Amino acid sequence: MVMHLKEGSDTSKELSDINVTPFIDVMLVLLIIFMVAAPLATVDIKVDLPASTATPQPRPEQPIVLTLKANHQLYLGNELVSNDEQLANELIKQTKGNKETTIFFQADKSVNYEDLINVMNDLRKTGYLKIGLVGLEALGNK
Repeated sequence: MVMHLKEGSDTSKELSDINVTPFIDVMLVLLIIFMVAAPLATVDIKVDLPASTATPQPRPEQPIVLTLKANHQLYLGNELVSNDEQLANELIKQTKGNKETTIFFQADKSVNYEDLINVMNDLRKTGYLKIGLVGLEALGNK
């Protein structure tokens, strides 16, 4: 017996659809990684920041944050800094001696201007001239 197939019909065509299952799997794994890593990259000191209307600048991967609280306690990252010498030593340790590193300085809005300037002078005495002031973005003032 001989079978004759039609020459025009090709039932063994390749599928041209994209298989998105591996893409979805990768995206879910990345989502879980970022959900776990995001809380670890933040500073946990609460301050009442003043609002700013300036355009936000991109944040570096490992920012060095100096915080002046309303009760005049000074924190570098999450660590309490008690005097100028300890501040200088901790800054050198965290920046690995690179004086070109930007120090992000945030202060409670109830802190008076003189205290703010005194801390900035301490930063300048240690050789850190790149100081980024941190504030909240004002809503509706653009």
